[in-house]
This record gives sequence, C-alpha cells and structure tokens, in this order.
Amino acid sequence: MKQNSHIVASVQEGSIAQEMEIEAGDKLITINGQQIQDVFDYQYLVEDEYIEVLVEKSDGEQWLLEIDKEADEDLGITFENGLMDDYRSCHNKCIFCFIDQMPKGMRETLYFKDDDSRLSFLQGNYVTLTNMSEEDVERIVRYHLSPINISFQTTNPELRCKMLNNRFAGDALKKVDRFYEAGITMNGQIVLCKGINDGAELERSIQDMSRYLPLLESVSVVPVGLSKYREGLFPLEPFEKQDAEAVIDLIETYQKKFYEQYGLHFIHASDEWYILAERELPEEERYDGYLQLENGVGMLRLLLTEFDECLQEMKDFPERFPDRTLKRKVSLATGKLAYPYIRRMAQKLMEQYTGLRVWIYPIVNEFFGERITVSGLLTGQDIQKQLMGKELGDCLILPQNVLRSGEEVFLDDLTVTELENALQVPVDIVKSSGRDFVETVLGMETEGPERGWASERHG
Repeated sequence: MKQNSHIVASVQEGSIAQEMEIEAGDKLITINGQQIQDVFDYQYLVEDEYIEVLVEKSDGEQWLLEIDKEADEDLGITFENGLMDDYRSCHNKCIFCFIDQMPKGMRETLYFKDDDSRLSFLQGNYVTLTNMSEEDVERIVRYHLSPINISFQTTNPELRCKMLNNRFAGDALKKVDRFYEAGITMNGQIVLCKGINDGAELERSIQDMSRYLPLLESVSVVPVGLSKYREGLFPLEPFEKQDAEAVIDLIETYQKKFYEQYGLHFIHASDEWYILAERELPEEERYDGYLQLENGVGMLRLLLTEFDECLQEMKDFPERFPDRTLKRKVSLATGKLAYPYIRRMAQKLMEQYTGLRVWIYPIVNEFFGERITVSGLLTGQDIQKQLMGKELGDCLILPQNVLRSGEEVFLDDLTVTELENALQVPVDIVKSSGRDFVETVLGMETEGPERGWASERHG
C-alpha cells in the first residue's frame, strides 16, 4: 500500500477532533496503528467506540490520541482531498461517452473521465466495474460498503465489450455476482443507444438484472445524449417518439411483474422518455421512493408533487404566505425538458396572485446542440444571448445546476456577475424543490442559505 498524505482541511465546531485539538494543517498518520489508503479505510476504522489516532502537527511533533466515543460517531474532520487518494480515470472508450462530445478549449477538469468505485459511495457516481481491482472488490465486501452504483449498459458480455471498447468489460459483470453474494446493495443504469442495446437487448438486460433483486434495488434507463460535436465518433441516432413509446411500454410491462413479486418496480424510464413520447409522468408511487433522482427519474414528478402540496398549504394556512394583493415581476429560465412543467406551475401561481407576472423562457442549447435539453448542460453564453432584450422583470431565477458546484461560474466559465451586468437584472440561483419554487417566485424569505426548484442531470 502506498503511503498517502492526509492533510486536515478543517475541523467541525464542537466535534471530537476540536476537543482533541486537531487543527487544519495537521496530518493524519494512522488509526489503530493502520495506515489509511483512502476514505474507505478512514470511514471503516473510525466507526469503533475506542480508537487510537496518530496525527502529525505542523511543527513535526506526533500526537497519539486515545478517543472514546459513540459507535459510528464521526470525528468531525474534513480533509484537503475528500477521497484521501488519487482519482482513478476511466480506461474505456464508450461509444456514448458525453465527454468525447465536448468541444475543445474548455477548462481541463471537464475532460476528466472518472471511473472510481469510491466515488460511487461518496457522490453517487455510476461505475463500469472495469477499473475495479480484486483488492477493491474485497475491501467493498469486507467493509460492506453500499450502495454501489453500476453502469450496466447491457448484460450481454460481447455487446458490452463493444459498447465500452474494452475487452474486459464483459468479464467485469461477474463482480456483480460477488456483491450480490456478499449482500451489497446496488443500483444500476443503462444508457440506451438506438439500434445497439435497445429492443430485445434491453429486454434481455432487464431479465438478467432482475436476478439480483432485491439487492439491486433499481435500474434507470436513460437515452444517450448526443451533442453536435460527434465528428469521427461512433454513429449514433437520436430516439424519436415511437422509440420512446416502445421503451416505456417494455419497462412498464416489467414494472408490473416485479412489483407483484418484490414490491419494487425496479426498472425505471427517465423523465425524458415520457416527454418524448408525449405521455403523462408516472404517479409518485411508481418511483419506489425516488431512488434514481440523479438520473432524471421522477425529478419532474417530485417537483410537481411538492408544488401541489405547497398550493394546498396555501389554502389551508393562508397566513403563511404573502397577501393575495402581491405585485411582483420575475423571470425564469430553464432547459427545454422542464419548460412545460415550469410554465404550468407558474400559471397556477399567477391564478392565485393576480398581481404576479412570471415570464418563463426555455433556453435552446446552441452550445452543445438542440438535442441536449437538460438545464444542467446550459451555458452562460446561451442564457445571455437568448435573454437579451427579453422582459425579465425585477429578478431572473436560474436553477443551481447550471453552475459549477459551490461556485458562481457557468459551464463555459461565464460568471453570474457577468450575466447580471449583461442583462442588467439581478440573478437568483436556487436549489430544487416545489416548495422553494413557490417561495422564490413569490419573493418569500426562506430558512437556510439556499432556495430552489427544478434541476436535471443528464445520465
């Protein structure tokens, strides 16, 4: 095992670490005499009620700290490297990879392809298993780390090798058996490519994956995202309405079977399929507790449900909301995917508040191509260009996922301040929830630092 240097970035107020006088800049050496390879080791070792932590202070002095605590109680330490190790890049050359469809000249971090199983637990990333060593598998089983999120794409070994352009991709699926035997909870994903892994191949995959129920709790099926930068790449075709109808029909047929047997619907179509097929979204109960929100499965249904609940609260407890004489003008911009639903919600609010005026603008993704419809891939320049000269009211509201995490910078490096200056209007960046949509549009003061509404991430 290589020795990693684990530098403390911050210590939580009132935590065990603060009580033990651990400070930012200190270096974690061992826990219970064991070296820490990465966050897996750290999280496993700190679960014990009694631990011995060896740290090195900034002056080189080493302290051995004996700590008695509650089981599973965290020490309250944040490290400079959250993974506590180097990130592992992807060794596949998938025919559907969106990073390969990025234009040149963007910031370097946007071109990094991760395929690190540890990020599956930490951030919910989906991994292909092709980059997972036998040691990784053994550690996951030993520490019983779950859930692990797996990009299946297909359960046909030969086809998987072709789709991932990796001759080991088929054999990598055997690791799913290991996890199943060890009782590891899993979630799955299929990026569907027209004429490749759809139709009979999709049905085969659904049947094969169902063998891992109930430990494999859910599988999402999302359409491949196709940007306009595909020159020299594998020829893929976009899905049309009739294709979406066929995908939904197949998935819903199996949902009924699985629910009768396991009490789980298991296989889920992302929201994009229903919009493309011009069908109503499934009812809330069919999402099994929204296990696949990050893949755009049920995100719009959850948004509408929360919005309707808030409207009902407005009727039941009118004193919690602004007076119906409220006069306010705001604008909202979103991707084409969510636009019809956002517009419907705004219309309902304007019916409740006759002095409220809301302009909703669907932003066409000219940067990546019009077939990219999620707001998470909108750029600042497209938003700015398409809103210039439009009625924006007193405030422009944008979903938080148009920005880099924790920063006020768009995907193309345009800043929020630059957009505000160009459009001459304040920009409000908000998070996702139907209630927050209401509070933001009405200009209500909210608890906590952030508000929010519809966001999507492309699978």
